[in-house]
This record gives sequence, C-alpha cells and structure tokens, in this order.
Amino acid sequence: MSDAERLELRADETGQRVDRFLAERTQLSRSAIQRLARDGRVTANGTAVEPAYKVHAGEAVVVDVPEAQPALSLLGEDIPVDVLYEDGDVLVVNKPAGLVVHPAHGHASGTLVNAVVGKISADTGRDAARPGIVHRLDKDTSGVMIVAKNDVAQLALARQLQGRRFDKEYLALVWGDPGDQPAVVEAPVMRDAADRRRMAVRAGGRDSTTRFARIASYGAGAERRALLHVKPLTGRTHQIRVHLAFARLPIVGDPVYGRKGADRDGGLGRQFLHAWRLSVNLPHAGPMTFTAPLADDLRAYLVSLGDPTVTAPPFGEMS
Repeated sequence: MSDAERLELRADETGQRVDRFLAERTQLSRSAIQRLARDGRVTANGTAVEPAYKVHAGEAVVVDVPEAQPALSLLGEDIPVDVLYEDGDVLVVNKPAGLVVHPAHGHASGTLVNAVVGKISADTGRDAARPGIVHRLDKDTSGVMIVAKNDVAQLALARQLQGRRFDKEYLALVWGDPGDQPAVVEAPVMRDAADRRRMAVRAGGRDSTTRFARIASYGAGAERRALLHVKPLTGRTHQIRVHLAFARLPIVGDPVYGRKGADRDGGLGRQFLHAWRLSVNLPHAGPMTFTAPLADDLRAYLVSLGDPTVTAPPFGEMS
C-alpha cells in the first residue's frame, strides 16, 4: 500500500459491519479501520460512518488512508506536572490546561507522556506513542488523570473504563442556566461528517450519556452563566462539550462548540472545563478517590463574576 491511498469498494450484501467488511477486503487490520472510521475517514455513499455501521448492498464504501508520518518521540522531557498520587501501578496527576496528553501529529513532543515516560513500562496502548494512557483529557481541559505504569495496571484500568466503573466528575461553567433540577443528556455522538475535528449528536452514533446539576449561577439575561457538576457515564470524544452544547448550555470559552463571537469567553482564554474528581479501583491499593483542586485561572474567573447565587451545597475541594 502506498503512503497515501484512497480505497473504494462496493458492498455486495447487506448487514455486515463496515469494519469487518473492509478488513476482509483490504490489507488494513480491523483495529486500524476502526481508528480511521472514528477519525471520519470511512464513508458510505459519501457519509462518514462509525465502525459498527452496517453496509447495504450497492453502497460505495471509501477509506481514506492518511500519509504515513514520521515516528513520534517518546523521549523524557523536563515538564513540570503536579503528581497527586503514585504507587507501583499508577501515577495520578493534575494535568494543567495547555498540555497535550500523548504525542500525536502536530504535537510530537512536549506532552504528558513525555513528562512521565521514565516512570512507565506499559506498552499496551493503542500504539507505541501512548504508553500507560487509559483515558484522555482535551488539551485545554485541566484536572485529574490516571496513567498506568505497567501492562497489568493498564489492562485492569482499561477494563474498568470499558465497564463504566470509572467514576469521573467534572466542573463546567456554561452560558445559560439549566434550573434547579438535575438533568441528563442521552444522545448518540459521532464524528461530524462535515468537519473531522468536531463531534456531533447524530443518529447512528455511539450511545452517550451525561448527567449534570447546577451548583451556582452568575449574572442575568444573556450574560447568565451557571457552574455545573457534570458526570459523564460514557467516555466519547468531546462528549461533555458536545452534550452541553446540544442542551443549549455551551461551555464558556469553548472555541469549537461554544458561543460564537468575541464575547464567547469573557477574557478567560480557554474552555471552562475541569476534571475535578476520579474514583477508581486500583490494582493493589483498592478503591480510591482523587481530587484536583479547581485550576487557578478558572478560580480567578469565577471570582471576577462576582457573588454567585448558590443553588447546591459547595464541594469541599472548591473552598
């Protein structure tokens, strides 16, 4: 196969998963096809589809295989990271905003993995550039993250994540106000066919559920903002950002899914989304909960909004 290639096939029967259909008819592995599909590079009759999509007889199925990229660096780098906990199995960190989690094209170095690679022997990630990475945070999302230090821990944590036994809690400041009652968004999420950098709520996407409740509100009218306690029950790419935007509660400062125009962040400079707390069952230490205090820039932004109307008991770690 050449470095860059477009594969075009015609489905001859109905009902087979597109990842299996392509794996049987190309030199690509099924896992590679799944990654390409989730990046929006697999289409059926011109529409981007997920790996589980079932083809129909006569459909034109196209795979865009990107050009091969140079190997990414896994050299250790002197990047300061706040370590919340460490044992022989895991490293729990408070990731700062602006730090990419793992090397990727466009971010070959200067990542969380580069900061901690000397502590990690795990190599069971999706590829060699992601050792120890079990879950991710967006570049501009701060907060608690767990990294596996060996293969046994990585497998154990991955199984918990797949079984939805990770309890992840976030703090988000949104435009608007959801009211006093807790709410839930249950809406399928998939790659946006028009822009592969975005995700969207679409029929046929992966089942996704996000619960949230208001903690406090600020301001009035068009400038009203609410601080939310958010619990994603699934872990899709950009899930919280997409679901809150779908609920007409876009996150303050979100450049992709947030409010448009020069006033979208009020001077914050990044999306107000913080991974506040993580509860997990560690391989040897057992059940533990880790908390990352609200980042300084987010705390300062809340102070700048003035006194809030408190609508729920405050979290101890926010005081």
